[in-house]
Order: sequence, then C-alpha cells, then structure tokens
Amino acid sequence: MSLDLDRVRQELAASGTLRVGLNLSNFLLINPGTGDKVPEGIVPDLARALASELGVALEFVPYPSPGPLGDAVEKNAWDVAFLANEPARAQTIAFSPTYLEIQASYLVPAGSPLKRVEDVDQAGVRIAAMRGGAYALYLERSLKHAELVLTRSIDESFEVFVAQGLQALSGLRPRLLSDQARLAGSVVLPGHFTAVQQAIGTSQRHRVAASFLADFAQRARDGGRVQQAIDRHRVPGVNVAPGKAV
Repeated sequence: MSLDLDRVRQELAASGTLRVGLNLSNFLLINPGTGDKVPEGIVPDLARALASELGVALEFVPYPSPGPLGDAVEKNAWDVAFLANEPARAQTIAFSPTYLEIQASYLVPAGSPLKRVEDVDQAGVRIAAMRGGAYALYLERSLKHAELVLTRSIDESFEVFVAQGLQALSGLRPRLLSDQARLAGSVVLPGHFTAVQQAIGTSQRHRVAASFLADFAQRARDGGRVQQAIDRHRVPGVNVAPGKAV
C-alpha cells in the first residue's frame, strides 16, 4: 500500500502512542487478563500488530460496553477502536471492512412456543437486550411487533429475562449457550437474526488513517492473522469474515 505512514501516524498517534479503545463486555474477543491495561485475546493481538506496524507505543483504553466506547469518539478519547460495524455509528466513526463475524440469536425459556428466530417478532413478545450492543441496535431498527427491553449490561439482560419472565433474551450465540446452561429447559433458537460484523474504527476526521486501517483489516483477514488469533485463544462461535482468497 502506498499510503504515507508519517501522515497516518500524524492522524492516529501524533504523541507517539496509539490509544486503542476496547469493549470489555465482548468476552469473546477480549479477556482482560491481568487487568484492563494488559488484556489478552483476539482484539489485543490485532491491536499490538497494528501498533507494531505503525512503529508506535500502544495504550489500551477500556470501556465496560460498546455504547460508551462508540460515544467516546466525539471526545477524542481514543484513536482506534475495535467494535462492531454498525450503521448507527457511521456518522462519527469510519469503519474498516469486516474482519470477523459473530452470530446473534435468542434464548427462550422452557416450554416456549417460539421455535425459530422468525417466530420472535410478534405482538406480546418482550426481548431483553443490552443497550448499545450491535445486535440491540439492529433489533431497534428492524423489529416491527415485539418489544425490546434494554438493559445496562449483558449480565443484567439475563437477570431481567429471568426475573420478569420475558419471552426471549437476545445475544451473541456463544454467550447464549452459556446462559442456557444456567436456566433449566431453556433453548437457544437455531439460526440467527443477524451476524455482528466486527471492524476497526477511527474518527471520520482521519481520512488517510481510515484508508490505512481498511488495508490493515483486509490483510489481517485474508492473510490468516485473524484465524491464527481465533485458534490461539480457542474462541468458539466466531468466524473470519468472508473475503478474497489469498
């Protein structure tokens, strides 16, 4: 790629340090490990590779959930963030091509008449979802009949689903499978209502840097770096996003 790396560094890490925003609630991609500042996982691996390629120091900027992470771009609180490519955020964040996908589905209680993902969007159905999550944003704009009950965290979504007797809990399939084990007779519905597209984002103001991040994400996806990270951390339920063969 012929981009001027000095210009990229000027946009992303003028201080010599790349600040990378992390969504700590995405336990599939980030394991806080020994602490928020020394996380491990697929995303930290990619962040370290990115900083190395730019030749700059790396600082992780942790957030408890995707909503505050996405909002913080307008406060210049981070330079790059690894988060879902979500149209609701595209006015402020320039997203790279998708490098990884995670399917989202529903957990339903024992004896539920809901047997398929397509059955859930009907009058009288209440669905728990974590506010600001990519799958929740998708449901907010796509549901026509069911009611969305938004919560502050993934754990609270499960608690509200059980305590209030809701008809469905939305979430990423790997998390729903772990929740299923906690609720006797519950079922994760087959299929998915969306696949959350994970990408690398930066401020829309960083036009040159956005082109560089797009190239980095494609190379990480198509060159095997993403699959290597998935294998290294033994993460179930995630897939390399479709892309060109190498």
